Amino acid sequence: MSDLVTLEIAGTMKQRAADDRLRKRHRAEIRFRLYGRAAIAFAVLTLAVLFANIAVRGSSAFTRSVAWLEIDFDPEVIDPAGPHTPESLGSGEYASLVRGRMLELFPEVTGRNEKRDLYGLISSGAEFELRDAVLEDPTLLGRRVAIELPLSDDADLYRKGHISRDTPEDDRKLRDQQLDWIDALVDRGVAKRVFNWPFLLSGDSRDPELAGIGGALVGTVMTLLVTFVLCFPIGVATAVYLEDFAPQSRWTSIVEVNINNLAAVPSVIFGVLGLSIFLGTFGLPRSVPLVGGLVLAIRTLPIIIISSRSALAAVPPSIREAALAIGASPLQVVGHHIMPHAMPGILTGTIIGMAQALGETAPLLMIGMVAFVVDIPTGFDSPATVLPVQIFLWADAAERAFIEKTAGAIIVLLAFLVFMNAAAVWLRHRFEKRL
Repeated sequence: MSDLVTLEIAGTMKQRAADDRLRKRHRAEIRFRLYGRAAIAFAVLTLAVLFANIAVRGSSAFTRSVAWLEIDFDPEVIDPAGPHTPESLGSGEYASLVRGRMLELFPEVTGRNEKRDLYGLISSGAEFELRDAVLEDPTLLGRRVAIELPLSDDADLYRKGHISRDTPEDDRKLRDQQLDWIDALVDRGVAKRVFNWPFLLSGDSRDPELAGIGGALVGTVMTLLVTFVLCFPIGVATAVYLEDFAPQSRWTSIVEVNINNLAAVPSVIFGVLGLSIFLGTFGLPRSVPLVGGLVLAIRTLPIIIISSRSALAAVPPSIREAALAIGASPLQVVGHHIMPHAMPGILTGTIIGMAQALGETAPLLMIGMVAFVVDIPTGFDSPATVLPVQIFLWADAAERAFIEKTAGAIIVLLAFLVFMNAAAVWLRHRFEKRL
């Protein structure tokens, strides 16, 4: 009888111990799920704060403050000697037209310093916009026409709320009188806020109110086009050869190890390589999309090869065996059966590699794409820059107005990345539906 009691007690203790272990395991699983959810929540919150900060800082870059001024295009001021040729019209004194109109709006301004402050409310680029308007349409001579001219960067910041009247006058660039003039222009309907098309369409400028990312956008597209044309066919062909045709030898193993190592090399090393080979040896021009695309292609090539090999290896072996069993050649097996199944993964890896190339800055700095480029590039050998480098340049600028320009360019870059990733998802789903 005592033995039965002892066995029952021992069984009960074992059951309690098992129940305790089970409860501990359940608590550990619950804690693990909570840790995972907390990590996800922290990551989402951090991204939300980051994007919100960028959006708050950069949203104002997509609007600009302008003044609709009725300009009297007096031929005696623009081209007094006059043959009215493009050369003579291009050298006219257009700044005096802007100054004259501002004095008409504020006739009480007579002092020299007051005039200088009044003229400073209009961007220094206004005279060039007037010149371009006359060169484009010479019939403006002798007419009085309302023209949209940008305000200066400080006046624009005040209109956007980045400069406050509560700030002591000595701590801001605009004097109280200038703020009164800006308010007067707003009350008269002269000063307005409009969508900032020049920010998206114009090139860089020393004046923040005139600076745009149009040149960087075109340079980015050209550079990525060169990168894609070079690295996609070479990378996919290399992956197909290594995965399906290359014999298993020491040489093949060395090649595979070097490809994996190249994917982990810092990007600035590829910039040094491009500087020494493309610029130093072949003598290609600096700061052009062609050289930038070559450097980024070398940077992206290992990533495409590795992702393509993974996509090819993921195809079930039964497909290869079935194709070979019905008499297909190895090339037909790859082209007709393996590639269609692997293409979604190949395209996804390619887009990811291109997105990584889009964000590269260090290798492009090494080949001179940090240059100040005003004009929109017209060819692959034209001086150009890219969005990451443009952001780098503006982030280092001293003017406060470049802060919103930097954040606005980051928003455009993120939109570019989202578009590329959306294209990858769409292509993947499209090829999967075909299968």
